[in-house]
Amino acid sequence: MVTKDEVKAEVAKAIDGFAPANRSDVATLADFKRAVVEPRLVTVNFSGGITQKCWNVTRSNGMYRVIFLPTAGYFSLCVESDFGPLDIGVHGDAIGCFGSV
Repeated sequence: MVTKDEVKAEVAKAIDGFAPANRSDVATLADFKRAVVEPRLVTVNFSGGITQKCWNVTRSNGMYRVIFLPTAGYFSLCVESDFGPLDIGVHGDAIGCFGSV
């Protein structure tokens, strides 16, 4: 299982490796940094009724949050639902997922 410290390192790597190309990217990076929270395990729902323990890495904006998928080794944008976070198939780097909404 991926540890909390490993997830924090992945988030730090995403921030350090992000090269803003324009003012919009600079704003997205700043917003992402403000949204980052201490990673915690949450149960994420996937299509087909599958659930998996994953790491929550950003606070919810009321509709979406970014999750780290430990078995896949990348991030996901999840939508909030009555049953908890629901994977919507937006996967990749943390800031890319965050900035996709």
